[in-house]
Amino acid sequence: MSDNRDAINDILNELDRKNDQPAETPAQHEIEPEPEPVREAPQPSAEPEYVREQPAPAPVQPPLYGQAPNAAYPYQGAPQRMSGAPQQHKKKRKKKKRQSSRLPGVIIYTTFIFGVSIILSLVIISFGKDMLGIGKSDKTQLVVIPDGASTQDISVLLEEEGIIRSPKAFQFFTRLRDDNNYYIAGQHFLRPNMAYEAIIDELTKIPTEEKGESIQVTFPEGITLIDAAQILQDEGVCDSQDFIFYFNSGGFGFEFEDQLPLDSTMKFEKMEGYLFPDTYYFYQNSEPEEVCQKIYYNFNQKMTPERNKKMKDCNLSLDQLITFASIVQKEAPTTEDMEMVASVFWNRLEHSDEFPRLESDPTSNYAKDVVRPNMEYFDEAFVSAYDTYKTTGLPSGAICNPGVEAIDAVLAHKPSDYYYFCANIYTKETFFAEDLDQHNANLAERDRQYEEMKNAENEE
Repeated sequence: MSDNRDAINDILNELDRKNDQPAETPAQHEIEPEPEPVREAPQPSAEPEYVREQPAPAPVQPPLYGQAPNAAYPYQGAPQRMSGAPQQHKKKRKKKKRQSSRLPGVIIYTTFIFGVSIILSLVIISFGKDMLGIGKSDKTQLVVIPDGASTQDISVLLEEEGIIRSPKAFQFFTRLRDDNNYYIAGQHFLRPNMAYEAIIDELTKIPTEEKGESIQVTFPEGITLIDAAQILQDEGVCDSQDFIFYFNSGGFGFEFEDQLPLDSTMKFEKMEGYLFPDTYYFYQNSEPEEVCQKIYYNFNQKMTPERNKKMKDCNLSLDQLITFASIVQKEAPTTEDMEMVASVFWNRLEHSDEFPRLESDPTSNYAKDVVRPNMEYFDEAFVSAYDTYKTTGLPSGAICNPGVEAIDAVLAHKPSDYYYFCANIYTKETFFAEDLDQHNANLAERDRQYEEMKNAENEE
């Protein structure tokens, strides 16, 4: 029993002893590693000591696309070269890089060759279509070849007229022909859809047996469009109604056409006044468009830069100039009187507050004898627009086709003090007056002359 009591006391004493000591840290409970065995220090040598090269670590697999980067490859790009990597692996990587860099160059080169091929094909097709006249207009155009023109001059002219597109191609084609080309100066009718071969034949040959007999037609100054059309029909050139239709339609590409008014609703014949009086040569049974273009061309030539400048200085439009000149053409008995007759109308136009109307007899005659009988539906306002006794200023259109002398007389803008005139149609004498009293005296003198001439005829 005592032995048990002693054992219990020993246990209690041991517990009291442990409580009096400080608590141990967690690290004291860890198992300490066993000390490494002591190695012998290397013997010193005379040579310097070098650090041995450590063997390369095993390659780490780079992360696949879409996976998070790992410690070995923090980025998903190409892995960085590690020190100590085998040289053979380094050469393979460079070889792959050179092969991949060639691909963009090959693509660029192939694209360039393909693009050049397409461009050359389009150019060849374009030249071929132009040479054969494929896909081009069939509208007939008048082309005037000057004397001594070379192939180069003609090719440039044809390009300007819209017949061909490439002067160089035309020049090259002419050199391929075996015969020597001798171009005939003058007027030729061509179409853009004609092949080069046909164009050259037209410019170097005159197939008179196909065109028929040449006819000379003369239009006098002061002729109306209706009378001119009837002459063409009587001479066998073309139908009168077809001619009037195409002549009024216009649109042949001449410069003066750009100056025409857009609104022609109050004009009886839209192009009355633009049939320039002259002698023309046509072929029997000609196309009306060809006849019209010859006349248009002549008018365009007469409207020189000098005349256009004077027209602007006079503050006149082209249509006003031709309308004005048509009145002078009908009123003046001689060319010498045209400038003075024009001065009378200039004074009335410039003093419209005192003389609002021109009061020209030929304008009344045109309204009564030309406009009224040829109207499909009668319109009094339309007829009166041509009568300067009823309308103010110039009439709505020309009353005839004036010559160059009447046009120049208007452009001269000769100053005078006259506001009236009258003329003896038999003697061609013109009487000018500054006021109405003097004008009435001139009318009395003219009537006296008429009476004398009548009496003289009766006595005979």
